[in-house]
Formats: sequence, structure tokens, C-alpha cells
Amino acid sequence: MATSLTTVFLHNRRSLMWSLMRIVRDPQIAEDLTQETYIRARHAIEAGPIEHIEAFLYQTARNLALDHQRRNRMRGSVEHMEATEVELANVAADLPSPETVVIQRERLKALEEALMRLPERAQQVWRLSRIEKWSYPKIAAHLGVSPNTVFNDVKLAVAHCQQALDRLDRL
Repeated sequence: MATSLTTVFLHNRRSLMWSLMRIVRDPQIAEDLTQETYIRARHAIEAGPIEHIEAFLYQTARNLALDHQRRNRMRGSVEHMEATEVELANVAADLPSPETVVIQRERLKALEEALMRLPERAQQVWRLSRIEKWSYPKIAAHLGVSPNTVFNDVKLAVAHCQQALDRLDRL
């Protein structure tokens, strides 16, 4: 049945597209709706047989075009293209607030200070693991220690950083 659908669709494709063009008046949208017509028909055939495939394609295409027009009318009644200066000035910036920036800088400084208080190897392991994204075995081979030592150093660094943030949050 799917081969039959494809054959009928390809035979009627241009006519379907012109039918859609008369409704939507945009070649790109008509092309998209033509493809959507095929997809909907394919799904319908998978659900059960269709007696008149050609009629089903045209009716599906017409319904899709009318739905598209309805959506555009609804969207047009809600949206408008021109915004006043006042409306534009009241659009929220996609930036963090000054307070958030200050808080995040304080947190970053606390983390940097906490990491600086760690032993040298733990600092190096943390940097290779978290910043350079090296695996524990690669870090272990690079530093000449066991992967378990690397795991423990990362655990120590994370715990140290968490304690620093906890102290900052209590302030």
C-alpha cells in the first residue's frame, strides 16, 4: 500500500502543490505542506487501508492549508511587528543582574582560594580532570600515581571547594 501511496503522490505532487499555492500563496509553505501531506497519508495508511488515496491526499492537503491559514490569522491577531520604544526598553535583558554577577564573582574567588590551599598534586589532578577533561587513568599515568590516588585527590578537591562555598553561603 505504501508503494501505491508513493506512486499516487508523485503523480499528483505538482497538482497538490498548485492547489496549496492557491490557498497559502507562498511557494515555500506550499512545498512544506505538500511534504506534510505525504507524511500524514503515510501514517494514515499504516493505521489502516485508504480506499481512495488520491482524494485522501487532496483533502489532507486542503485541511493542512486551511489549518495553516487559521494559525496565521490567530498569530496575526496576537502578534504585531512594530514595537514602540517603551516596549523595547522594557524587554528583559538576556544578561545576569548586577547582583548575580557580584555573587558569582565572589563564589569564583572563593573557589580559586580553596584550590590554591590544596596540595600541589591535588591542584594538578583537579585541573587535569575538571578543566582539561583527562581520564583518571591518563592522569595517573602522567603523574606516576595510581588511578585510586587520582580519584582521592579529585574527591579531596571537590570536598574542599564545597566547604568553601558552604562557608560563603552561610555569610
